[in-house]
Amino acid sequence: METGINGSVVAITGGFGHLGLATAAWLGARGARIALIGRGAAPAAETLPAELVGARCIGGADLVDEQAAVQALDAVQREFGRLDVLLNIAGAFAWETVADGDVATWDRMYALNVKTALNASKAALPHLLQRPSGRIVNIGAGAALKAGPGMGAYAAAKSGVARLTEALAAELRDTGVTVNAIAPSIIDTPQNRADMPDADFTRWVQPREIAATIGFLLSADAQAIRGAWIPVTGRVE
Repeated sequence: METGINGSVVAITGGFGHLGLATAAWLGARGARIALIGRGAAPAAETLPAELVGARCIGGADLVDEQAAVQALDAVQREFGRLDVLLNIAGAFAWETVADGDVATWDRMYALNVKTALNASKAALPHLLQRPSGRIVNIGAGAALKAGPGMGAYAAAKSGVARLTEALAAELRDTGVTVNAIAPSIIDTPQNRADMPDADFTRWVQPREIAATIGFLLSADAQAIRGAWIPVTGRVE
């Protein structure tokens, strides 16, 4: 399989978080050139995994703001001279019931999950379309298809990511840019372990498993896959 990773320039939103860094390290180990984009302060270079030597870190990028997204993706283009891949990992989660929750949570979930992906994708498109083949991979969630109690705002937002993925893939069907989404269940992260200490962590999805699925979508063998919503659920029921 031709991976399409070695030498590719990959921009990762939510790049300073656990999944973003794990995915970046997986791709960096396979020769990708990485730009990490995050809302907070950029991490010091010496704190990054060894696989990310030479990575560009762009901090203070509030992707809810369209112009901030343009500035971040343009910075990647200037730094590397090209952009091959956008991974929309930025997002947020909130658990609250409709009866006891705040309507503002629905707005916040939409902004942090849908608008960030929309703005980053829109900002990346002029650069991706310059390449023979480009990739956008969004991070959705299994909850987008069926929400449980307290998951309404989050699930609705991730449903928005699914529809964005489908619409943009259809709009780009006559180009070399593909758009797909990964839909994990519970990801094994330190935060999730702290929030659910009694859970069986062995059933959860490992970040490297998500990274490997993304890696396949970046390959030439995946050129025909467009608008897909790919469940990566581990052994979570």
